Order: sequence, then C-alpha cells, then structure tokens
Amino acid sequence: MDLFSHVRVLFSILLGLGVSHLLRGVARIVQHPKQYRVYWVHLVWSLFLFLYLIHFWWWEFRLHQVTEWIFPRYFFVALYATLLYLLCTLLFPEEMSDYSGFDEYFYSRKRWFFSLMALLFLADIVDTLLKGVPYFVSLGPVYYIRTLSCLLLCLVAIKTNNRKFQAAFAIYAVVCEVAFILTAHLTLG
Repeated sequence: MDLFSHVRVLFSILLGLGVSHLLRGVARIVQHPKQYRVYWVHLVWSLFLFLYLIHFWWWEFRLHQVTEWIFPRYFFVALYATLLYLLCTLLFPEEMSDYSGFDEYFYSRKRWFFSLMALLFLADIVDTLLKGVPYFVSLGPVYYIRTLSCLLLCLVAIKTNNRKFQAAFAIYAVVCEVAFILTAHLTLG
C-alpha cells in the first residue's frame, strides 16, 4: 500500500459513513412517509450534502500530489471529512419524537447546521490551498463565487428563520455545487 492509499483510508471511512447516514435517513422517509412530515428544503440540503460528499471523495484524489504528509495535514483532512459526517447527522437525527416533522427539526438545529457549514467552506479553502496555489488559482471564478457566497450565506442563515431565504439558499447551494463540478472536476488528472 502506498502512502496516499494509507492516508485516504480514514477520510474514505468518514465519507462512507456520511453517505450511509444520508441514504438511511431518506430511506426512513420513504419507508414511513406518515411517520415523518417531509420538508422539501431539508431534502434539498440532503441532496447538497450528498453531492458534496461524492464530490469531496472525487476531488480528494488530488491529494496524491502532496509529496510530504505530516500529521497536522492528515489531521486537517480527517477533520474536514468529520465536518461532512456531522452535517449528515444533523440532517437526520436518530430520533424525531420531539418534533412534528423535518421542518420543525431543521429550524431547531439551523444554527448548528449552518455554523458547521460555514466551517466546511472555510475548510474547503484551506484544503484547496493544500493542493497548491496553482491549483487554487486554476479553479477560477465558479469556485470563488461558490465558496465565498455560500460562506457568507451560511452566516445569514444562522440568524434568519425566513423560509423563502432558507429555500433560496438551499437551491442556490445545489446549483453552485453542480456548476463547480461541471467546470472544475469532470475528470481526474
């Protein structure tokens, strides 16, 4: 096993747990549609996280270009993957008996969710810089707009209960993630 394969094991496990948690949460909604009142904005955020997790797994392949792995760098990537897993657990709790549905649950946890999401976008910037400044610059305006606007919108989302804003932000985040994938990461190499 080469060094990068060894390094990749931990964050692959964390990402796999995140995907599993999201899929299990959606499956529970499908299996018991009357038990959990669905909130479409919550489902859009679930889609965003699913895209982000898969995209993260895809683009982290670029870390094979890192020639020197030191523990702080490895720890950072593990924390980044942990943030993604925690976001997944915030979207689908183990128990929903205290809530009338996913809308009530989502708004009760939005401060946690968007605080972690803001940290996620900050970690994204650091992670991208770990791959080198030329790589960071090569990502272009879609990356900069997506990352900075979503970071700022997370800070607003922490404070507001405005459902139109929350809905627009969720849709915007998915559109930005898809645009980023299509413009920067369609192929590895």
